[in-house]
Amino acid sequence: MRVVMFGYQTWGHRTLKALLDSEHDVVMVVTHPKSEHAYEKIWSDSVADLAEEHGVPVVIRNRPDDEELFQQLKEADADILVANNWRTWIPPRIYTLPRHGTLNIHDSLLPKYAGFSPLIWALINGEPEVGVTAHMMDEVLDAGDIVMQHSIPVGPTDTTTDLFHKTVDLIAPVTIGALDLIASGQTEFTKQDRSQATFFHKRAEEDIRIDWSWPAETLERLVRAQSAPYPAAFTFHKGKRLEILTAVVSEGRYGGTPGRIFYREGEGVVIVAGADARTGRNHGLAITRVRTEDGRELPAAEYFKAMGGYLTPRP
Repeated sequence: MRVVMFGYQTWGHRTLKALLDSEHDVVMVVTHPKSEHAYEKIWSDSVADLAEEHGVPVVIRNRPDDEELFQQLKEADADILVANNWRTWIPPRIYTLPRHGTLNIHDSLLPKYAGFSPLIWALINGEPEVGVTAHMMDEVLDAGDIVMQHSIPVGPTDTTTDLFHKTVDLIAPVTIGALDLIASGQTEFTKQDRSQATFFHKRAEEDIRIDWSWPAETLERLVRAQSAPYPAAFTFHKGKRLEILTAVVSEGRYGGTPGRIFYREGEGVVIVAGADARTGRNHGLAITRVRTEDGRELPAAEYFKAMGGYLTPRP
């Protein structure tokens, strides 16, 4: 099929590479300009550079809603549009323009985790698996019929970075598998169960601030979710920002006030956590490695020279 590709960052780059390596003909690529947004500088392989290396015409747009682009798309005469990590709304006159419409590739197991940063949100929420979905685009974001979906289990120590590398490898088989089904003439696909749909916003500074009233199990997942190169989860100690790089759920149960720097356990320092911590039924979060405001990384046992005092959400 003749394919137009809309995409950005490594997700779009992997999609374009899969298309270029396939029997399909990529006739045009539309991508965003480079961004200074913290999360958009991560996994930032250039879609434009890859397209240009292969002689594919490239158009740069923040939003695909101008008449010039529409005319270029009409002239491209595509059988299908394939999108992955396109960051703004695609109007109906564009996603319905190709003969077979638009196939969107999304890095979650739709209908759950539509929207942004699905891997991070899924890990924080303790989902047992994550994956990649190819679905037909319609008027509701990430809600169209599912053409193909592959999943992987979430391991007990997986970080978002681990899950990124595992799921990004699913892009090629999901994309090309879905296109092969469409090219074969199949038109009936799996309807999404909208009663199961969830939608998440972009990550921001407030989303990585540690709230010590959360259960230790959730905080441990937050720390894993905000693994490098993502911004680390943070708290404040004696008025200064302290980033938590690694942590585990404590073996023992600790009671008291959430945020209390309480006890050395193994290689970590246990912080009291959980909304009902005063009952003593909670596990704590055993911090094992931190980064200070001046950029020093060191073991928590070395940073916390004495027990006592509190970690707080704000200075």
